[in-house]
Amino acid sequence: MTNSIGEIRDADFLFVIGSNTTEAHPIIGMEMKRAALRGATLVVADPRSIWLTTLADRHLKLNPGTDVWLLNAMAHVIITEDLVDRDFIEQNTEGFEAVRDTVLEYTPEKAEEITGVPAEAIRKTAREYATTRKAGIYYTLGITEHSHGTDNVYALSNLVLMTGHLGGPSMGMNPLRGQNNVQGANDAGASPIFFPGYQRVTDPGVVDKYEQSWGVPLSREPGYNLNEMMKLAGDKLKGFFVMGEDIVMSEPNVSRLEEGLNKVDFLVLQDIFLNETARFADVVFPAACFAEKDGVFTNSERRVQRVRKAVDPPGQARADWEILVDLARHCGVMWDYTHPSEIYAEMVKDASKFAGISYERMDKEGGLQWPCVSPDDPGTQFLHEGGVLRGKGLFQAVQYRPSAELADEHYPLIMSTGRTLYHYNAATQTRRVDGIVDKQPESYLELHPRDAKKRGIQDGGMVEVRSRRGSVTCRAVYSKQVKKGCVWMPFHFAEARANLLTNDIGDNVTGTAEYKVCAVEVVPLKQAPKHSFPGAFFLKPSNHT
Repeated sequence: MTNSIGEIRDADFLFVIGSNTTEAHPIIGMEMKRAALRGATLVVADPRSIWLTTLADRHLKLNPGTDVWLLNAMAHVIITEDLVDRDFIEQNTEGFEAVRDTVLEYTPEKAEEITGVPAEAIRKTAREYATTRKAGIYYTLGITEHSHGTDNVYALSNLVLMTGHLGGPSMGMNPLRGQNNVQGANDAGASPIFFPGYQRVTDPGVVDKYEQSWGVPLSREPGYNLNEMMKLAGDKLKGFFVMGEDIVMSEPNVSRLEEGLNKVDFLVLQDIFLNETARFADVVFPAACFAEKDGVFTNSERRVQRVRKAVDPPGQARADWEILVDLARHCGVMWDYTHPSEIYAEMVKDASKFAGISYERMDKEGGLQWPCVSPDDPGTQFLHEGGVLRGKGLFQAVQYRPSAELADEHYPLIMSTGRTLYHYNAATQTRRVDGIVDKQPESYLELHPRDAKKRGIQDGGMVEVRSRRGSVTCRAVYSKQVKKGCVWMPFHFAEARANLLTNDIGDNVTGTAEYKVCAVEVVPLKQAPKHSFPGAFFLKPSNHT
């Protein structure tokens, strides 16, 4: 996030796109609700009606995968109505002309034909965003989990740059991290293209620095991204070390992945519970959970915070770092760390963004936000104050590209997947909690009543959901939260894995798979006894436009 979570409550305009914030990020969602109830304008762009849309001033219910058309049309309005921040563009950006020329053909009227969003709603949203100083953009996987996810992010960034909504409080470009400490993992270099602190592995100077610091030769070539690794399982990749992840639940087109995992020579799983991936494991290392170890977590707002051991791990479970140090020693590398603070200090000494953050400071001052470059640096509440960090903000002109898989006569419905309030990711933890399971005991498919009745599907009946990659059985739920022609399914349930259906084609820059657009057909099965099903979240009618 360019800005901080606490700033959301003071925003005067919030543009939430591709984020079911109140269910997937309930703490941040609470701040959005505070802002809206205070009087801020809230616009939600999502193919599906969600709880946040009941509070919104406007719901842009776009067709799945048409984000670039919507965002370019908003840019069209801002430019043609001369709502741009000319001083900011001239002083802080480059490449504006290419974006201007591109979006001129993206009229709101044409956008309405593609996205399904009324042209006047697009115009009104663009005007309000451009003319409100404290205006923030908030997005997550509904934007990035597409074959053109990078284009979606570029289109959002263009809006921020052309309006000058950068470098001040309660504004900016704010991706909401989807899992605990994802930000910290990326900061630490758990990426095929970066060393710690987002220093590129293709930069010879950076590689030289780390070779000297670590005392080992290092590759100057990027590694495989996650999507590439999953496709190479059992082929070029013969061994896997899976840590804190249930890949046969969370990865797309998972039947293809399982075929590969059956061919690998060796798989190690390190986790706090046995999960679905454990079926393929040769060795399982029992790990400690957050309350059973010391360390640091970094949240979505770049805040590095201490986590302190409260209880001892059960049985043979150990902290992740202890397992890895012992493994390294058995491999012949005599690491001598005795506490995670030593590991953290080694990481930050070569990464200037974090150099001023230490265990000692966090123990005295609490969490600190990077960049924090020296021991007396208070940290950074919001990025780009006083100027864009890279020198000039780079506009990126993007053209609309359809999703890789569209509806056709054989698979006429478009499925998206997502999270629910009650379960978390692969549900390795949450499906072991009785109260949560009582609230949401099984998987389900939301579909529009007209689509259901056309297929002879009863509300609460069992259905088979089919795609080109596989099929699953689950319960059908009538829902006008989804558009006609669209369905929605959570991915938390092992007995009805949504990712047996999803498409593993990846974005050409990040490799992120297209979870959000998948062509399916749904057919009724023998009717199961109906019962009160609390799994779906039903919305009350909204008076908002």
